[in-house]
Amino acid sequence: MDRRSFLRKAGVAGAGSVAAAATLAAPAIAQSNPKINWRLTSSFPKSLDTIYGGGEVLSKYVSEATDGNFNIQVFAAGEIVPGLQAADATSAGTVEACHSVAYYYWGKDPVWALGAAVPFALNARGMNAWQYHGGGIDLFNEFLATQGLIGFPAGNTGVQMGGWFRKEINTVADLKGLKMRIGGFAGKVVERLGVVPQQLAGGDIYPALEKGTIDAAEWVGPYDDEKLGFYKVAPYYYYPGWWEGGPTVHVMFNKAAYEGLPKAYQSLLRTAAQATDANMLQKYDYLNPAAIKRVVAEGAKLRPFSTEILNACFDKANEVYAEMEANNPTFKKIWESIKGFRGQHYLYTQVAEYSYDVYMMTLQRSGKI
Repeated sequence: MDRRSFLRKAGVAGAGSVAAAATLAAPAIAQSNPKINWRLTSSFPKSLDTIYGGGEVLSKYVSEATDGNFNIQVFAAGEIVPGLQAADATSAGTVEACHSVAYYYWGKDPVWALGAAVPFALNARGMNAWQYHGGGIDLFNEFLATQGLIGFPAGNTGVQMGGWFRKEINTVADLKGLKMRIGGFAGKVVERLGVVPQQLAGGDIYPALEKGTIDAAEWVGPYDDEKLGFYKVAPYYYYPGWWEGGPTVHVMFNKAAYEGLPKAYQSLLRTAAQATDANMLQKYDYLNPAAIKRVVAEGAKLRPFSTEILNACFDKANEVYAEMEANNPTFKKIWESIKGFRGQHYLYTQVAEYSYDVYMMTLQRSGKI
């Protein structure tokens, strides 16, 4: 055979092989990276850019990683369903996903609250450690499966503030008869100390404080609270929010919809959720320091809850836990897991983290940093 003829034919054959390979590969890629459009309903208004923004951050990560093939359209609270119905809409299949805080649904079953935050539990760092490495995600998903859902941490605010009060609260006796906007588990605890819990949407809090319909209200922390102007009508700003040491914000998916995704998309959602989880906490950590200086400059009076009040709340919280453990096996199983790690977490934290932080705080107070 003529050498040039052989090479020419081989070249043509090689080009044909490449073209054939490309033809074969394209459908395979398309099958593994299909076009999918989902809807996600948030429990938050767009005005709270940090916590609402978590849903948009997740959507952005997923879209970028799939060259726009997997799109998750984010809707603010009220655009599809009210914020406190986000998980219900996802379970029912009205939407494929929601971005919400699980304790919003604790009235249906107190187990919901354990996935987010309960009084005197873990801080944000401890909560993440328990969830990602202590089996917390799997434990909570065992419960979510009974609701037709699967969920992953996708945000955290860090320890929250203790709320805005129209008058100083120095003793447990000062709590008696106090009408406070506070929900969920914490409301059940402080109710045992004479507080009258009130359920109000964020937009209704300011006028209620202004008119004296309520005496106090908890929300989130300086960056979010500043937007609502509470310092104008309830100047005493207490800390810490012992009921939310490290509240997790979840992205929850309709379980059937999630399981119908390609494995690569399932993995991507888990990874994007974890990245969103870290991003939100980092953003709050960056924005809150400047915000607290601004609200103090505007007239907020920072006050710590007294040890007497914290101890009384801790004791009442344990009473509530004992009752729930006695009547709810799933609650007992998850709460025992959290408690088991809580002791270990604070054992180590006081050795290195706390010692370092306290020293750095003394430097800050003395003006050296």
